[in-house]
Amino acid sequence: MIGKLNHVAIAVPDLEAATAVYRDTLGARVSPPQAEPDHGVTVVFVELPNTKVELLEPLGEASPIAAFLEKNTAGGIHHMCFEVADIASARDRLVGEGARVLGSGEPKIGAHGKPVVFLHPKDFCGTLVELEQV
Repeated sequence: MIGKLNHVAIAVPDLEAATAVYRDTLGARVSPPQAEPDHGVTVVFVELPNTKVELLEPLGEASPIAAFLEKNTAGGIHHMCFEVADIASARDRLVGEGARVLGSGEPKIGAHGKPVVFLHPKDFCGTLVELEQV
């Protein structure tokens, strides 16, 4: 059902500093910052030949990653995103198998302009999973 790994997301306390590490120290191409108010984050994408790394910084105090950064003050891996051909059928199949979809369960538009859903980490080996329709 899942396709390729679309990205690994890393929550960071300082997006500008994290961007500099990937761009200046590692020599990667990094997108400009993009505010995602519906998700409560500002993101940049580190472009790699085979996938992307998404750097996430909280956008406002109600950001869902603020609590993550309170526990992980230096930042850390927040979620993994896998591609799916049909997000509604993937969601329905997973729910039918007992997986929990976070929020309302309805897809939201993600940072790539495509529908996404998030799956509860307790159902996936302690890892928050994002599915993105491609």
